[in-house]
Amino acid sequence: MSVNNIAMVALIGRPNVGKSTFFNRLTRSRDAIVDPTPGVTRDRHYARLTWNDKPYMLVDTGGIDDDGELMTQHIRKQALQAIEEADIIIFLMDGRQSLTPGDYEIATLLRRTDKKVFFVVNKIDGPEQEINLLSPFYELGVEKLWPLSAEHSYGFNDLLNELSDQLPDDDTTLDLPLNTIRLAFLGRPNVGKSSMINQIIGQERMVVSDISGTTRDSVDSLLTRDDYNYLLIDTAGIRRKGKTTDKLEKFSILKSLGSLTRCEIAVVLIDASEGITEQDTTVIGYTQDHGRACIILLNKWDLIKGDVKRQKQLLEELAMATKFIAFAPVIKVSALTGSGIKRLFPTIGAVHRQFNQRFSTSKINQILRDAVERHEPSMHKGRRLKLYYTAQVKTAPPTFVVITNAPKGIHFSYERYLINKFRDGLGLDRTPIQMIFKERSQRKTKDQLFDSRSKDNKRKPKKKH
Repeated sequence: MSVNNIAMVALIGRPNVGKSTFFNRLTRSRDAIVDPTPGVTRDRHYARLTWNDKPYMLVDTGGIDDDGELMTQHIRKQALQAIEEADIIIFLMDGRQSLTPGDYEIATLLRRTDKKVFFVVNKIDGPEQEINLLSPFYELGVEKLWPLSAEHSYGFNDLLNELSDQLPDDDTTLDLPLNTIRLAFLGRPNVGKSSMINQIIGQERMVVSDISGTTRDSVDSLLTRDDYNYLLIDTAGIRRKGKTTDKLEKFSILKSLGSLTRCEIAVVLIDASEGITEQDTTVIGYTQDHGRACIILLNKWDLIKGDVKRQKQLLEELAMATKFIAFAPVIKVSALTGSGIKRLFPTIGAVHRQFNQRFSTSKINQILRDAVERHEPSMHKGRRLKLYYTAQVKTAPPTFVVITNAPKGIHFSYERYLINKFRDGLGLDRTPIQMIFKERSQRKTKDQLFDSRSKDNKRKPKKKH
């Protein structure tokens, strides 16, 4: 059983042809979440986008340099690997500079692939410029050229509509049983992700090796256990900054992070023998950027089983490094011996229930009222902050909207206070919670005002004249 990953669209081209402008135009217009964190690569950006209800991952591969003549062997390798790993390729050229030898050679490489390639000529600001600026690029002999202006948005709709036609439908849940819980196993290379899944399913479905980087792509396994189904997604290891020099591996890392869009619970493995590292916390941070529930597995616990001092030190280090995700359960396991794995499935069940739980409006408003009466928000620009009411707008994770008179005046410490109150009042001790503050519309409402002066805010009878 395999569920397709989100389609990878690679943006390639020489430096200064407008790739960054193209990328930024798309991410701004589609409200994408862009992750510029340098943990993946120093010079690569990516964003998960949707067009015509079809999602895809756009990757800016960086400029393919040329010296005005032919590409170097290193540059050729980079282009080839981008072509190999991407599902669709957008080749961007500069309409103001006309064709260069570098463009010719990239186009030659692209002709050898059976993947869909969009040959896009940038810096064409309107139809009146197409005749003069587009004509030289017909020398490439390609079937279709796409005129476009990344600066002024000309041609974007036509390009993206055709791109969406080439994208697969968003079928991440097709062909899966209705009660399937989707789990992505993440972590640094060689922490034992594939070995852990092999131990869980009880058979060799993954290639297990001591050599880092064995898993180049996400691999799925469907497991049925105690009337529940689990989709186990094995992913490539995520290295720290400066270690992802292999371009092919960088694409694999992006696909690993893309697996977070397909799962409900991220299972992050940490090597107990090495301890918690900065990259471990970075991986955990990615799970929260995507709003996923999280379970932390301290793998290879058997290697420090007899060292009580080291065990205590490791748990203290983990607690300090993961304060921002203190709700995530921690389980001590060994993929080699199977120790601790029996605790995993009850934990998955508890986390999954909380992650998808819905609450009555009256209950959450009572929690909000009690929280405000216990600790009122601070003043903002001379105004008293007022919290009117709250509503749960979605699950996975539980997300609450709080209507207020000044959303920007809510200090992060007060937001954290409210989240903790909701967590305690609703019993959500194993799942992330999202809280959104919105300003009340100007129209009058009968909703109750939750602030420290609520008793004084009751509507007074109108005076009779």
